[in-house]
Amino acid sequence: MVAAVEFAGVGKTYKTGLFAKAKVPAVQDVSLTIPRGSVFGLLGPNRAGKTTLVKLLLSLARPTSGNVTRLGEPASARHTLGRIGYMHENHAFPRYLSAAEVLTFYGGLSGLSSEELPGRVNALLERVGLADRRAEPISRFSKGMVQRLGLAQALINDPDLLILDEPTEGLDLLGRQLLRDVVTEFKKAGKTVLLVSHVLEEVQAVCDELAVLVGGTVVFRGKLNDLTAGKPSLEAALRGLYTAGR
Repeated sequence: MVAAVEFAGVGKTYKTGLFAKAKVPAVQDVSLTIPRGSVFGLLGPNRAGKTTLVKLLLSLARPTSGNVTRLGEPASARHTLGRIGYMHENHAFPRYLSAAEVLTFYGGLSGLSSEELPGRVNALLERVGLADRRAEPISRFSKGMVQRLGLAQALINDPDLLILDEPTEGLDLLGRQLLRDVVTEFKKAGKTVLLVSHVLEEVQAVCDELAVLVGGTVVFRGKLNDLTAGKPSLEAALRGLYTAGR
């Protein structure tokens, strides 16, 4: 079966400093395969390279070396972006738009027709608990409500690959349960979820496998039980990896 995501010997170096002569490696020789139909966790301390990998996957940056494959095609094949949903921890929705207007806009960008958009928007607003606030400007929304809208936006195109980047930021208990339910539904449908998170409880609750990045390199890739074997907790296992990788 073709993998949902594959990083093959991927490196990314950013240029910085005066006249951009200095080079800072963000990730180095990362090889990682994410199977279709899995819920895969990506963990690591700050500045480990997680955001860089997501940017490479979303074609927001190009690798300095190696290859990135997305849904069986090179990441440079931008038409596959229409099959991806992405939820970020900090959304930059225009605050004068309403929830329904935001979803309609992004649905149009994703290629949904004008005939199917209204039904899709209504269903998703109901799904994330914002149906009664559909006409209000986002400027009136709390952080948690914006996060719920961000989840709906990530689902608007019924994606095959869902990328959740610190998705629980600002969500209450019901919001977190909603997110878990969505992840479970994706798995049952044979779709793929990539979860980038520092919230270990969420990782333990939903992930089949995970990878740990430290200093731009993969220091662990496997099942959760393998990582925690002989350790009192996932936190303790990660602390050991983070410290060893410094």
